[in-house]
Amino acid sequence: MKNIITLILLISISTLQAQENGKISGTVRSKTTTVPYVNIVISSLKKATVTNTEGNYKLEKIPFGTYEIQVNGLGFQTVKKTITINNNEIQEVNFDVTDFQNDLNEVVVTGTKTFKRKTESPVIVNVLNSKMLDNLQVCNLSEGLKFQPGLRVETDCQTCNYTQLRMNGLAGGYSQILINGRPIFSPLMGLYGMEQLPVNMIERIEVVRGGGSSLYGSSAIGGTVNVITKVPKKNAFEINSTYYNIGGKSNDYNVNGNATIVNENKNAGVSLFMSHREREHYDANGDNFSEIPLIENNSFGANFFLLPTENQKIELSISNLNEYRFGGEITDKAAYLTQQSEERNHKIWLGSLDYQINFNNDKSSLITYAAWQNTDRKHYTGIFPDEPAEIENHLANPPYGISTTQTVQGGFQFNHKLDNFLNGTNVFTIGSEYISDKVFDQITSYNYLIDQHTKDLGTFVQSDWAILPSLDLLSGIRFDKHNLVDKIIASPRLALLYKYKTNTQFRLSYGTGFRAPQAFDTDLHIAFAGGGVSRVIYDPNLQKERSQSWSGSINYDKATENFITGFTLEGFYTRLKDAFVLENIGEDEFGEVFEKQNGSDAIVKGITLELRANFNKKLQLEAGYTVQTSKYNEAVTYIDGVAPTKDFLRTPNQYGFAMATFTPNKKWNINLNYVYTGKMKIAHFAGAPNQTIDEMITTKSFSELNSKIGYTVESKKLGFDFEIYSGLKNMFNAYQSDFDLGKNRDSNFVYGPALPRTAFIGLKICN
Repeated sequence: MKNIITLILLISISTLQAQENGKISGTVRSKTTTVPYVNIVISSLKKATVTNTEGNYKLEKIPFGTYEIQVNGLGFQTVKKTITINNNEIQEVNFDVTDFQNDLNEVVVTGTKTFKRKTESPVIVNVLNSKMLDNLQVCNLSEGLKFQPGLRVETDCQTCNYTQLRMNGLAGGYSQILINGRPIFSPLMGLYGMEQLPVNMIERIEVVRGGGSSLYGSSAIGGTVNVITKVPKKNAFEINSTYYNIGGKSNDYNVNGNATIVNENKNAGVSLFMSHREREHYDANGDNFSEIPLIENNSFGANFFLLPTENQKIELSISNLNEYRFGGEITDKAAYLTQQSEERNHKIWLGSLDYQINFNNDKSSLITYAAWQNTDRKHYTGIFPDEPAEIENHLANPPYGISTTQTVQGGFQFNHKLDNFLNGTNVFTIGSEYISDKVFDQITSYNYLIDQHTKDLGTFVQSDWAILPSLDLLSGIRFDKHNLVDKIIASPRLALLYKYKTNTQFRLSYGTGFRAPQAFDTDLHIAFAGGGVSRVIYDPNLQKERSQSWSGSINYDKATENFITGFTLEGFYTRLKDAFVLENIGEDEFGEVFEKQNGSDAIVKGITLELRANFNKKLQLEAGYTVQTSKYNEAVTYIDGVAPTKDFLRTPNQYGFAMATFTPNKKWNINLNYVYTGKMKIAHFAGAPNQTIDEMITTKSFSELNSKIGYTVESKKLGFDFEIYSGLKNMFNAYQSDFDLGKNRDSNFVYGPALPRTAFIGLKICN
């Protein structure tokens, strides 16, 4: 009898142990893409977990029985399945969720340098994905950034059309552009690079505005734009050809191609892209000098990934950009024989290599990385003189130049999650990175030379502490040792996130930053003014510029299975200490000279409102509007002899965008978008026949309305789809009408939309 009782007890114990050993695992997908950070819940057992970055999940110690398991995440329909656990094997249960608008559920990395859902990030991160870029019919990065809250892209030269990004009212040199999280967008690339990066290499763009981006070091005072290139997810291809007619006069041809290949085990793949563009000159006022330059661009690149084991990942990216650009007199003559022109020939290589290993049950990860870029540029910037002696000298020594930049970056980052940190969880991040940036730019004929080598060693520490399920404190500090600054610079930042219920977030943030006394994008541009060329030189006593930034915001979204509506309201305030200013110090034998000096403090402040809505995946609406001011404490002399002003130039107090996408079914896609820019001050130098005095003017406000309509034809027999599309950019032709005339024009006197009314038509083939 005793033996029988013992046997029964052993069987009972074994049964209980078996019950504890039931396991469930699987993958959550939306169509062909895995979905990270969604909830997997068995309510009756009070068990829950979250999918990892690869969309995988695991639930352990499930007693034998039948249960309802459900998947839910903001932006996705809830999916339920009934499962039965009757053995101690791992049961695979996969889910396919349908997202009606995934913006709220997107996983971002730029705000914290770790993967987080947008709604969980203590720092606001705005995302523009490849699908939206396609809907907007943009050719490159420059055109896409116009459709982000608080951002404005402007054209700054009538001859070469270089572009500048302004974030929260701050000029381009205050913004850090990253490629795959790496700061290899050099000052020289900053002039034309936003136009040189084709849109079909971009997976998504993540934007962090304000001082919260100080984690990325020098020149991130205004914010950070992280361009994330396309990664392979499945076997696919796409060919896209577009023809543009600019102002009824000039042609612009674009051909883009993409292909992705992933092996059967899904542990290795490659993503390839190529882009070809040919754009003709455009002359807006009939003076035979272009307002839009000729461009010939050829680009290609590849992204590779390899998963040697389940917890390791290697990523390699390499790209080549080649662009020829010519603006000025429209002629077949060599550049140095034209009346006025700028000629640019760029050859750019970009690359990065990342290795990541996760361990300690995915609570710890180590990332090591290296990145580089190399730019070789040959260029000409000149005006054909009028006097015989000057003509002879010009022909003997034409102002051709050479430029080279090399950027090398390397570093590591270690992340560790503590599940029990003062009753909460905390992700600690530490890391260090070194960046070397060599800039050489020379035009011997102008005695112009920039030969600069900047080196920065940065170390950062960060704590992302979830104090409560509803309260998150992000704190950190970065230390930079920059070779152009005497002392180590400490840049702390704090960000507080409070989540009210599930659909409202309140954020407060503070951060400091700096800019070293080095050459920035716009300083490398040589402009035409008053019959000569204007250049930037540096005060030999130039010191670093410091910043302090504050921001506060409320984010609200209401999501159901059929619609999402929401808004974000953000206030920002940035104080610049010893702000860099360009003072006009007169002329030399070549033209106007501006000196970069430390001026007074400056204040930039304002409010940005974002609105968004998506109705049943049929109609998507987005809008952003900024009201702000940007002023120096003391007036700055931009033109010698003209009254100084405290206002930042080329900085409107109001600007915004809106867009609507309507997809009634799988065949039709309609997009309407709008960009508004308010009044702003701009310097205008005399010299052109139509401009006899130097003056400061206030531009009018302008609006740009664009449209696109597409129709898709599915071909099951051929195995791929055809999309035919067309539309109009700047439909009402709100283009600048007072451009300067002739070779002695002020090339910086340009504002308004980048294109006149432009019609386009295209064909896309994809599977």
